This record gives sequence, C-alpha cells and structure tokens, in this order.
Amino acid sequence: MTHNPFHWRPETARFSLGPLPRVALLALTLAVAAVTPAVGDTGDPQGEPQPPVAERDAATTELHGVTMVDPYPYLKDREDPRTIPYLEAENAYTEAMTEHLDGLEEELFQEMKGRIQETDLSVPVRHGGWLYYQRTEEGKQYPIYARKRAEDAPEQVILDVNELAEGHDFFRVGVYKVSPDHKLAAWSFDTVGNEDYTLRVKDLESGEMLPDAIPNTSRAVAWASDNRTLFYNVRDAAKRPHKIFRHRLGSDPADDVMVYHEPDEAFFAGVSRTRDGKYLMFGSGSATTSEISYLAADRPEGDLQVILPRQHEVEYNVDSHGGHFYLVTNHGGATNFKVLRAPAAAYPAASLDAENGPWEVVIPHRDEATVESVDLFADFMVVREREAGLRRLEMRPLGDTSPVAKAHRVEFPEYPYAVWPGGNPEFASDRYRLTYMSLTTPKTVYDYHPAQRELELRKRDEVLGGFDPADYESVRLYARAADGVAVPVDLVYREGIELDGDNPTLLYGYGSYGASLDPWFSSTRYSLIDRGFIYAIAHPRGGGELGEAWHEAGRMLDKRNTFTDFVAVAEFLVEAGYTRPELLAAQGGSAGGLLMGAVVNLRPDLFDTVVANVPFVDVMNTMLDPSIPLTVIEYEEWGNPNEAEYFHYMRSYSPYDNVAEAEYPAMLLTAGLNDTRVGYWEPAKWAAKLRTMDHGDEPLLLKTNMGAGHGGASGRYDALRETAFEYAFVLDQVAEGSDEESPAAAEAGR
Repeated sequence: MTHNPFHWRPETARFSLGPLPRVALLALTLAVAAVTPAVGDTGDPQGEPQPPVAERDAATTELHGVTMVDPYPYLKDREDPRTIPYLEAENAYTEAMTEHLDGLEEELFQEMKGRIQETDLSVPVRHGGWLYYQRTEEGKQYPIYARKRAEDAPEQVILDVNELAEGHDFFRVGVYKVSPDHKLAAWSFDTVGNEDYTLRVKDLESGEMLPDAIPNTSRAVAWASDNRTLFYNVRDAAKRPHKIFRHRLGSDPADDVMVYHEPDEAFFAGVSRTRDGKYLMFGSGSATTSEISYLAADRPEGDLQVILPRQHEVEYNVDSHGGHFYLVTNHGGATNFKVLRAPAAAYPAASLDAENGPWEVVIPHRDEATVESVDLFADFMVVREREAGLRRLEMRPLGDTSPVAKAHRVEFPEYPYAVWPGGNPEFASDRYRLTYMSLTTPKTVYDYHPAQRELELRKRDEVLGGFDPADYESVRLYARAADGVAVPVDLVYREGIELDGDNPTLLYGYGSYGASLDPWFSSTRYSLIDRGFIYAIAHPRGGGELGEAWHEAGRMLDKRNTFTDFVAVAEFLVEAGYTRPELLAAQGGSAGGLLMGAVVNLRPDLFDTVVANVPFVDVMNTMLDPSIPLTVIEYEEWGNPNEAEYFHYMRSYSPYDNVAEAEYPAMLLTAGLNDTRVGYWEPAKWAAKLRTMDHGDEPLLLKTNMGAGHGGASGRYDALRETAFEYAFVLDQVAEGSDEESPAAAEAGR
C-alpha cells in the first residue's frame, strides 16, 4: 500500500534502432534526402558524414509579455512529410558516425550477455495452493509465466510470451492477474510501445483464451470474488487513465458498465484489490491529492462508497485488516506521512478533522523518517520507511497471536543498499518475501521470518564471467551544494583506485517526482567498471531519497535545485580527485533527460560526454499543450506555465529554450517514435536546435527507435544491445580525454 499509487512516475529507458541493416538504412535515407531537400544531405564528396539539417518553420507563442519562437514545430506532426525523413536521416547519420564502434559494441553485448544466466527461474510464490513463477530460456527474448502444484509436480504454462510475441517487433505484457479461484488469468499486451494495452482472459483449466478482448486499457485490473467480473481502467485521448469499467466474462465489452469516471485532467484513475480479498479500491490521484472509494469484492454490482472526499494536497491510501481500514496519509501537516485506522463501518468519512472521530493513530508523523507504505497480513504489518536516504523495513504485530512479539527492524549487512517487497499475495502468511541488492551485491531474494527475526536466502542471481563482489568497492559520499545542502552520491568501482583524477566516470541522475534511485545492482555496468570506470549515482533534490522534504525542495519553483545539485556532485567528484571533466560522462532518461539538458546548458565545460534517453526537454511547448499526455497532471510537479510566475521560472531552465552558442560535449540523444510519455519530437527538435548553436566539434547524435515507446526495446537481448551501443559511445568519447587509446579506435586503426 503506497501513499499515492496513481501518480504516474516516468521511467528511464533505452532504445535500439531496429532490424534494418546499416547499409540498407543508410541507402534508404540518402534516397529520401535526395527528394526532400529540407532534410539535408548526410554525406559530402570527401566521404565524411554530414549531419542532417532540419528545415526551419518557425511558430511563435506570445504569453506573459514574452514572445517564444519555436523553429521546428512541424516535427511534432509525424504525418508531416518532413518528419519521418528527418528522423531516418538522423538515424542514418548516427549509424555512419558510429560504424567504427561495431566491433566494440558487439564485444560489449557478448560480455553483458555472458554475465546473465540465460536459462533461469524466479523464486516461486505460493498463492492459493499453487507455486507461481517466471522462467527464461537461453536464446529467447521473453519470459514464460508458469505454475506448479508442488516443486516436483508437472508444470503448467500460463503465458509463453515468446510465442505470443511471434510476428511482432515489440511485445510487452502489462497486467497479469490470476482470479481468486485460480482458474482464470487476466493479462494484457502492447505490440507497439504506446502503452495502449489489449486485455485478454485465459481459461487455465482448458488452456484456451476466452473470446473477451478489451482494447485501450491501461495497467489496472482487479477481480471480484465471483471470478467472473473484472474491473479495468481505460485512457482518454491524452493517454490518461480516466474511467473504470465493469466487465462480465462472456459479455460484449461494448456493453461494459462504467463504474467510475475521473473528469479532472490532473488525476489518474485506477483499481486494485486488498490483500485480504474483502474490498475493491477505486482510486484517483494527482501528484498531491488522493481520493479512494471502496466496494465489497463479493458485491461487484454494488455502489461505490468514498472513504474520504478529496482535499487539496491531502494524500492517502487504504488497506483492509480485521474490519478496519488503515490509512497512510499526510493529512494535518504530516509531511512524512502517518498511519491511521478506523472501523470500516465508520466510513464514508466527511473529514479527518471531525471531532471525536473514530481514527486511531497507529504510527505518528516523525520528522526523521518517511512512511512510504504498509503491507498488512493476518498477523503482522510491514512498515516501509525511508530514513537517512535508505529504505527500512519494520515488522509490527497485529493481533494477540502475532508471530511478531515486538516491533523491530530488519537488519541488512551493507551500506548503502536497496530493498523492495517481493511477491506477497497470501494474507495468511508467516513470512515476508523481499528483494535485496546493493551496488556490488546482485539481486537477492529473501524470505524474512518475523518470529525468528531471520532472513532465509531463497536465491541470489548468479553473475557469470568470473564476477566477484570482493573485487569492488561501493560508498556513499556527500557533495556540498551552493546553498550548503549535502547531496548524496553513490559510487562503485574496482578495489584500490587512486584519487589522481584519472578515473573515467559515468554519473547517472534523475531527481524528479519524489522517485528514489536506490543503489540497485546492474551486471551491465561492470563492462564500464572493469575498464576502469567509476559508476556514480547522484541523488539531487527533487527525488525522494531523503524523504518528502527532499522532493519538495526540487519541484515547482525550486526545480533548479535539481540541476545545481547535480552540477555540485560533478564538481565534487573532480575536486576530490575521482575524475576530471575530460573523463566525466553523464546520463539520465525521461525527467533525467531534462536534467541532462539543463546541466549541459549550465555547465557544458564540466562534462565530456552526455547520454540523454527519451529526454523531456521541450518544457514550455509541452507544458502549454494540455492535449499531450501527462501535461495537466504534471502541473503539480513543474508548475502551470499559464500562470506568469511559473512560466518565467520554467522558461529559465527549459533545455530547448535555453540552448545557447557554446561548445557542447559529445551527446547521444535517444527517442521512441511511439512514446506517449515524452514525445519523440522533443529530442528531435532539441538535436536540430543544438546543431545550429554548437560551436564545438564533438559528435551530436540522435537515435530514434521507430518501433517502440518510452520503455525501449521489449526483448531482453535487444535491451542489452541498446546498452552496449550507449556504453560503446561513452567509452569511445571518454577515451579521447585520457592518455589511453580508445578501444574502438585501436580496432579501427585510427
């Protein structure tokens, strides 16, 4: 139970070019350019690739006494005859400019693939007398969803995503929910990357797909107790989940009944089922406000009851236990959230302000820790908190027969670390499944036994290729921002590095929506670390690493703190002798791409190389267009530019609006043509504008995946190839600032 599950948090992503071979793609694009002069030529008589030149077609916007000029507005229209040819020309240019990296890219890909256990099995989750799990097979892109009655029982395949994906270049499973009687499975899929999912139901006894097929669904589905009724949400034209429908299996989806509609464009609507199975929760939430209604799961045609009417900037979430509703809420100035409970019969409630109300304080607000969520089980509660930049798990007893004799925290051996809940569907459970990792410890699945206070190791991912955690070190340090605030940064590197400024470094950042970049393990980044890199993760204000106050200090009219914090971390790494600007690369995606765009405008001299994945950089045009997905709901993150104060502040940092004549670092920008979170046109327009202002001679490349969306390639091997390409680019560029020859240059004989 999170305190705001309906707030859509954009994710970082990577993209691949697609299946066309280089020669064919380059030939195709040159042919297009020949009949489309606006795009420009990609080569010259000397054979040196030349960057595309986008046609200027200015549009002006006048607001708050300011005239803004956008030189490339037509790129937003994929039907404009100039748009696709321009994107293809940029792809061809990127291919030509990185041709010398083919060998290094393939080496990195094989290296990354060689670290993973290609044929693998997740730790089974017990639910309703079954063991549910996912497994992968060598050479296959996608997982297989399956179950067994017991460890030694025959396997029943529920979904083989490899078979389902046949004939599609892109395939992603959205929801996957088994019915309460475990005889049916509701699941959804997207075949283009635009996050419009088609909902299907499979009969697990016959193995057949039911004829029910519901298009344009989002990613919230819940079963009623009758095992025949499904609730699901759909999206509007702006890709906002706004309605929830009730579907009876076997009926025509056109006849489905709308049970909830959220007309406010700043709110997303979703549906879920409580762990005890008693209630369906219909929630609507913005970035700062929540409203939740409930329905008895055994009365799917009943009327929804509001638990607490929405109050501006009051967030809450709800779960059920023992005839009570538990609320995690920031009501009453509880910035770091508190936990209340009241008998379910006391709802609907007019307000939490009511005198002599039925609410009992279970966990009071505390300045030193943020309550992120609570997980309720029959006999105990798990409180997920964040304190001092780390997530903590606290076990608390529920009832007289609880195995938890006394409230206590789960202890972990490393610092820093990351921990998340695992699969815990069983309400009557005596253990808690969790996933643990650090920068040097691979993904590890534990079952925690609260009665014994013991962690039972269920599985630790094996990293092949001779990986030994003892060969590496990780540390959390603090940089000092200009206003004196200490900004955390996590580092991982090979043991025994010298602080002589000669260490190539990749600094990663995000810093928005209150999202936390906990120090997660990634085997792919060791392809950089084993080549002498330091991998660093900055935690600037705007994220949630240090609680809600940390988020507040980096949003709205304080957003610039995110950018200056990241710069402060980069300067700290240089001043402390970890690296120097000629060896420093930076990377971020989505809102982290905004971060990349802002910092290269602020300090283009501080970074040698920048990788910006699906970057949100055209802030003003996007936030002035309410028809674009996420715009209205994100007024509470960035501000509403229709108001003068926010307009001028946002315009002061918008990367696209602040491109200036400068020597920019080497830059690789990625996009997805079907991206509904950050339009492909944002990095495309940014690249076009940068080309007119960049006085340096470093490469500026734009790579658009013409068949995917915000999440990049859907297959696991394709995703590895994308990472290999990006890392090859970083290695090649950063090597130019070192005393050693680039591995790609050495291979190419340059």
